Amino acid sequence: MKSRATVSTVLDDIGIGAGRIAACSPLTGGTYNAVTRVTLTDGRDWVVKIPPPTTAAAMSYERDLLVNEVTFYSAAAAATGDVAVPGVVHSRLDPGSATGPYLIMSACPGRPWYGISPALADREERRLRHELGRLVGRLHSVTGPGGFGYPAQALGPLAPTWRQAFTAMTDAVLADADAYGARLPRPTDPIRALLAAAAPVLDDVTRPALVHFDLWQGNLLVDGEPGARTIGGIIDGERMFWGDPAADFVSLALLGDVEKDEDLLAGYASSAADGAVVFDSSLRLRLALYRCYLYLIMLVETVPRRSPAETREWVWREVGPQLESALVDVESALRTRE
Repeated sequence: MKSRATVSTVLDDIGIGAGRIAACSPLTGGTYNAVTRVTLTDGRDWVVKIPPPTTAAAMSYERDLLVNEVTFYSAAAAATGDVAVPGVVHSRLDPGSATGPYLIMSACPGRPWYGISPALADREERRLRHELGRLVGRLHSVTGPGGFGYPAQALGPLAPTWRQAFTAMTDAVLADADAYGARLPRPTDPIRALLAAAAPVLDDVTRPALVHFDLWQGNLLVDGEPGARTIGGIIDGERMFWGDPAADFVSLALLGDVEKDEDLLAGYASSAADGAVVFDSSLRLRLALYRCYLYLIMLVETVPRRSPAETREWVWREVGPQLESALVDVESALRTRE
């Protein structure tokens, strides 16, 4: 099997021969990297992640994503202790190496929260949302190494201000939209102008926090028996950046409103350095900007991913209106601030 041969090459690179591999199976659900779970004959469970060839179509920010992922796991594990993230077993991040880049990490217990069966009881769901909020608050206590943006520097070096970093991020995704001819609810030039008009609010952020930015339930593992489940792991940290911690609230409430998630916010307040989240005019405008960024990514990436027609239609139907709503929220906030 081709995927096993590729994984075998990676494992050979660290001295693990085929005779020590007890099981090898691809993991589905991702849309970018090839991900394989490997069980060794000594019982260790690893996950091997291999990116597509550098010649593959991709978003601008997706260059060297494994650098971001290694940064996320290393920073989270070193600074938070009780947050369950994969341990980095070995990584090779240089695209020019003989094997190409790859990441080997320990497998976290549990299965994705999204689609879990039997469905969580309301009481358990609320308890897990509280636990998740507490863990994310711990992640956000981690401060970056002196700049804002993606550690892989796919869009340039870390920026001295969050406004500079986020402007580069939104400019890049809008350029991708133009390059790929992505379907958006508005032309890119008016979107770019609107985001630029709102950019001064980003100067309210002065600390580059550890931001996962992909905390939807597919990247949250839940472990244990019904009624006693816990968060088994926070995975897929490849889209992380150093920035405004509030940006994580967008994927935590994907296609929804985080202000209504009382349990998550209570858990967050119990561990975040700044305590309870205050939804003032600055935070609400920043959240609208981050919604714009995430929903732009979701709409544009379907083109280089060559997503099936039904997937593209679902994204347009579900995410397109959310992007338009976020743009309207930015416009409304700017009128209020005038």
